[in-house]
Amino acid sequence: KSHTYQGERLRQVCLIVHVLCNLDLARWILECAMIVRFSRWPSPSSVHLVGGASMSLVDGSHGSSRGSPHDLRRSPRAIHRGEPPLLANNPPAPQRRYIHHVEMTKLCPDAKTALSLSGLKSGDTIAVGGFGLGGTPETLLNELASREDGPTDLTVASLTAGVDDFGLGRLFEAGKVKRMISSYVGENKNFEHMFFTGQLEVELVPQGTIAARLRAAGNGMPAIFTPAGAGTLYSEGGIPLKYNSDGSVAIASPPRQTQMFDGKEYVMEPALRPEVSLVKAFKADTRGNLVFRGTSQNANPDCAVAGKVVLAEAEIIVEAGEIDPDEVHLSGVYVDHLIQARDNEKRIERLRETNAGKVTDISGGRGRIVRRAAKEFKDGMYVNLGIGIPTLASSFIPEGIHIELQAENGLMGLGPYPDPTLNQHSDPDYINAGKETVTAIRGASSFSSSESFSMIRGGHIDLTILGGMQCSASGDLASFFIPGKLLKGMGGAMDLVSSPSTVIVTMEHVAKNGSPKIVKQCSLPLTGRGVVDRIITDMCVFDCDKRALRNGGLTLTEIASGLTIDDVRAATDCPFDVASGGVKLMDDD
Repeated sequence: KSHTYQGERLRQVCLIVHVLCNLDLARWILECAMIVRFSRWPSPSSVHLVGGASMSLVDGSHGSSRGSPHDLRRSPRAIHRGEPPLLANNPPAPQRRYIHHVEMTKLCPDAKTALSLSGLKSGDTIAVGGFGLGGTPETLLNELASREDGPTDLTVASLTAGVDDFGLGRLFEAGKVKRMISSYVGENKNFEHMFFTGQLEVELVPQGTIAARLRAAGNGMPAIFTPAGAGTLYSEGGIPLKYNSDGSVAIASPPRQTQMFDGKEYVMEPALRPEVSLVKAFKADTRGNLVFRGTSQNANPDCAVAGKVVLAEAEIIVEAGEIDPDEVHLSGVYVDHLIQARDNEKRIERLRETNAGKVTDISGGRGRIVRRAAKEFKDGMYVNLGIGIPTLASSFIPEGIHIELQAENGLMGLGPYPDPTLNQHSDPDYINAGKETVTAIRGASSFSSSESFSMIRGGHIDLTILGGMQCSASGDLASFFIPGKLLKGMGGAMDLVSSPSTVIVTMEHVAKNGSPKIVKQCSLPLTGRGVVDRIITDMCVFDCDKRALRNGGLTLTEIASGLTIDDVRAATDCPFDVASGGVKLMDDD
């Protein structure tokens, strides 16, 4: 057999030793073998055990298996071509290096091995892929949570906080986390309790900003500028990061640096560079190339490009070459260690189905809001709908109107809830921003969280409809946090309302205690300042002059049947104008 074949076998042996033992031992074996085989030391640059290709065992002067002394002066390619040997008195040919492709693998036997190889230690920052329960690296998280002697005081960056006793929830329960960087934590009751009792630090960050900060780290950029959160408590500082056990604020967020561009304020955000990233893929090959499925892609690619060390788990693992290059969503260059996803429950957080296309009957004030909001859809629009009432509006799209719905967790072409009578089944890899099971229409596309919010910030979404806790006369919106009482997070709302799209807020006119929700000035932390174009409530419709083109303020344009303007004034805690052409009845049929 040729020396080239022997060299390939030798490299594979050394690669196995490197994986099972250490690199120094592998180098020692290789050097000893080369002393025996070629009676010379290899150049350090010729030994590579990591990467898709390795340099030849020696530089350009190789010996052949036939042992001819003249062959030592010829390259392997010359020998293979049958070129005549160089004579002893011929000048030596310049040394050249030749690339020999080595079949390599990043596959580890289990999560324990992968975590050990990552070098994760107490006090480190980790980025975790997933949105709600979709695309969550369950196997890696379960192993990390169960290690009693494992790292603690971790800072975790993830879009959402999951739920109790699952995924990230297990890390909190095991006391592994010191600080959480997240955009939305509303469904994790244990997490909320830990925060308000001083057991956990929480840094709320807009969802698109988290994705962009991760992507910036992967791109080698130190920081980004984003309009999300400008002019709010988020940029000005003062949002509680940690409470004392008595309920007082122990740590508050510092002010963020801002800068004006073209007359608009932007917030500077530093790149987010975790020591270790944990990600989940649908399919992978042994070189670490990843393929995602549906909305389970979410921030997994963004976490992967940002991490110094990246651990990936996949449901299906195939040999290198079995995935078409054009089908790879994330190159294996970003992945350090790969495992089989053995804990693959893929729990559905909110199972929603429909029956033979039947639309849920929504009556009363909420029904009025939903039906009126649906009238805002215009043919050909790209629309983002927030969770709750806004999502319900998609069930009442007017006849002849065709729109495309975007879910900020990574889907364009959001379809209805799955219908079992049409042989549609709930799929945990297809959820909306409210973590509900959905379908995708023909021609839909899925993408990462960073790309999703690039669409939003770049003005490619025409209309945004979302809920709110308070709206002011000047178009300010508060929707994500009641200090000391309710912790939900801003999710993607700060990114959405700061974008060029039209912003419509849907909400009940008064709170459960009867207090007005439309006020002169918001008392709750703002999601956005001067961002709302229209308010639709169960009582009326207001247009907001957010750019002060008509001296600012609200204008009453529509009113619900059976109510008077005085009724609206009594339930509204700010002055407003009445449309000059008269007030119409809300068209909520």
